Amino acid sequence: MQDAITVASARVRERGRIGAAYVFDALRQDIIALALAPGSVLSRAELQDRFGLSSTPVRDALMRLQEEGLVEVFPQHATVVSPIDLEKAQQGQFLRRSIESEIVRVLALKPDRSVIERLNGLIRQQSAFAKLGEYDAFTAADQAFHKMMYLSTNVTDLWEVVARHSGHIDRLRRLHLPVGGKMRDVIRDHKAIVAAIAAGKPADAQERLRDHLSRSLGFVETLRRKHPGYFRK
Repeated sequence: MQDAITVASARVRERGRIGAAYVFDALRQDIIALALAPGSVLSRAELQDRFGLSSTPVRDALMRLQEEGLVEVFPQHATVVSPIDLEKAQQGQFLRRSIESEIVRVLALKPDRSVIERLNGLIRQQSAFAKLGEYDAFTAADQAFHKMMYLSTNVTDLWEVVARHSGHIDRLRRLHLPVGGKMRDVIRDHKAIVAAIAAGKPADAQERLRDHLSRSLGFVETLRRKHPGYFRK
């Protein structure tokens, strides 16, 4: 009997763990996509209804989002989507640019035709989504492009590290995306990075990558004027 109770308890804990991960991923995606804009209030009761889960996995998911600085929890009051923090955005950009600069160098030192074909395939997806004005699908393809480079250099764990520190810069990029010509510029940059890798030019690939990942912060003041409530004062 005791064994049966132990097994049942373990199953409940496992469902809670999986449930918390699902809630975290769904809410994080909504926050990055600005479907949950800065200042949005997250009701735990409403989240429990939405996901059909108990309070524990919802609480655990919100705690993970708080650790990434994407929500602010006010005990006994509310949980609110945090404003974009430019200092955190700068740090996230610095981390990603530093790691990916080395990644493209490694890829360009020994170009792999299959990797180049996969990257070009993702660029074609982005081009199709850009024509349709599908911002969220475009963003997903953009993330897949960069993640493919991590996979191709066997540093997948670093992608998770970067993701945990990129919430604020990713929201800034998403806010920048509808600006005229931005999607076209992203596609152009990706093509240039892949071309440098294919040509076996590490320094050129690094220069293209650094330029690509440095743009959104240059538009901060324009974005802040357009969306003043989205930024931490």
